[in-house]
Amino acid sequence: MIRKILFIVISLFVFFDTSFSQVFSGTTAAQFLKIEVGAKSIGMGGAFVSVANDASALYWNPAGIARLQNSDAMFSHTFWLAGTNHDFAGVILKLSDQQAIGISYTSLTVGDMAVRTEMFPDGTGEYFNAADFSIGLSYGLNLTDMFSIGFTGKYIGERIWHMSASAMAFDVGVLYNTPIQGLNLGMSISNVGSKIQYSGRDNFINYSFDPTQHGNSSNIFASIQMDSWNLPMIFRVGLSMKFIDNDINKFTVSVDANDPSDYNEYLNLGCEYGFMQRFFLRAGYKSLFKINSEEGLTAGIGFVYYITDENLLRFDYAYADFGRLNAVHRITASFGF
Repeated sequence: MIRKILFIVISLFVFFDTSFSQVFSGTTAAQFLKIEVGAKSIGMGGAFVSVANDASALYWNPAGIARLQNSDAMFSHTFWLAGTNHDFAGVILKLSDQQAIGISYTSLTVGDMAVRTEMFPDGTGEYFNAADFSIGLSYGLNLTDMFSIGFTGKYIGERIWHMSASAMAFDVGVLYNTPIQGLNLGMSISNVGSKIQYSGRDNFINYSFDPTQHGNSSNIFASIQMDSWNLPMIFRVGLSMKFIDNDINKFTVSVDANDPSDYNEYLNLGCEYGFMQRFFLRAGYKSLFKINSEEGLTAGIGFVYYITDENLLRFDYAYADFGRLNAVHRITASFGF
């Protein structure tokens, strides 16, 4: 039975990947959806779709939330490029050994900036800002001891000054423990949904139909027609292998193949070493084979403090090289309960 389910799910993933890559290739909007979350996952080079063993699974692969032993809450902050801030918060509640639900919130924010025009290059005295966000609701289910599936529905919003846009999307993911001891397979498709289109008062203009004609009015109220854009869909498939797995030492290697709808395919590679299930070292490489990529080496550390056997605090940090754009730093705090 599990083989039939796995075959059907993989066939659906291949169909979606082929179909949507052909239909949705090209320019996309809501680029903040492509900013990856979680210091642990980034420390491992973003090769996390087959690992997905903390609350960042809400982003990487919703099937992973069913695999967690306990409920989990996470907050992650990224000091993103050009002085912007990227934040992620997620809570996973275990309904039973087989099921879990989760809610997540992601945002990208920009501080106030002066409004500048051709006539007022030093500023008009006005200020504007911009913000993007998404709110997701997830469900994960262990169909068997080896196979899990998960779904996320989310609302996406963007805003800049007097303009805003919104869309609905969904993610789907699977995790499979292969018959090979320690080898896991993971797949996910993210951001499949409606197009997004800006609207607002900045759409409205005073239009002059023909200034050369006598009696022409220069105050005709008109609206600019804004284009609508696809969301940045991405298909991920990954493998992870636990080469060492005992109470003292753990060592995991993972690799993800990524196929975004608006760029070329690339690989993420990563590894994690854990000591006494308390101290962790991570390293990886992002965006291998990605054309003109500024990303590269990543590294991270983690620490777990056990309040009780079931309640614990986790702190993680990740460094990611961005070449000419400088480094990106992530910090994450999690609480298992």
